[in-house]
Amino acid sequence: MSFVVAKDGVPLHYTIHDYTDPWKDAPVLILQHGYLRSSRFWWSMIPYLIRFYRVVTPDLRGLGESSRDFDLETGLSVENYVSDLIAIADDIGAEAFHYAAESLGGIIGMVLAADHPARVRTLSLLAAPLSISPWTQKTFALDHPTWQDALRIVGSRGWPAAVGNATRFPPGSDQKMLEWYADETGRSDVNVLIAMSRLAARADATPVLTRIRAPVLGLYPSGGPITSDHEAILKAQVANICIVHVPTTYHMIWVLQPAACADHILHCMAVHDGTVCRE
Repeated sequence: MSFVVAKDGVPLHYTIHDYTDPWKDAPVLILQHGYLRSSRFWWSMIPYLIRFYRVVTPDLRGLGESSRDFDLETGLSVENYVSDLIAIADDIGAEAFHYAAESLGGIIGMVLAADHPARVRTLSLLAAPLSISPWTQKTFALDHPTWQDALRIVGSRGWPAAVGNATRFPPGSDQKMLEWYADETGRSDVNVLIAMSRLAARADATPVLTRIRAPVLGLYPSGGPITSDHEAILKAQVANICIVHVPTTYHMIWVLQPAACADHILHCMAVHDGTVCRE
């Protein structure tokens, strides 16, 4: 468990997972979670990656083990999230690194790659939208007036459970896994989630797409309602992108099919690095 202090004084938590050969200078992969979640949600993908890459899993400020002690009105922004990632990369001595992220973490990653092209070696997007559409925000409102109202009323444990049934997990999912998911998200401060929802509702990576120079892998559910409309824009505006569809319509592809997602990410990184990721 490691911490670094962000430029505005917020303590940020990250963990390094490393089973690479100790005599090799293995490349770094930063795995960034998205809205509501924490670095613990990469549990099923990490084992497939750490033999070949030093995997760093940060907690976004306000979530997981990162500090919640900051002004929610001014402390949450895409710019601060990007700055936080650079602070973590500097702390571990990674001048350049691979970056893979899910959902909101992918929006942050697109801005990171555009603003810091020399730092990002490859960019992998897992079910990452360009922005949160009005349809998605209405779904997130759960028949309440707004997304924020739903969070206040249902809470940080009840809200993801309700949304999970609609868009995240298919019928028949492991009930114990769903309970674990709800328990983990229930640890989040609902005031942080409300502030993050306001940020997520206005965040939009579309203006930066033409500035992304890193090779981009897009892993998306087949016909997923949250992201399907954005894929054509990515193909049209990102110079070097490959989009792969995971055979599910549900959003949580890194949880539902971790081995497949990890394999595609490893291939993308290995092609760029000129290495072999199989033994």
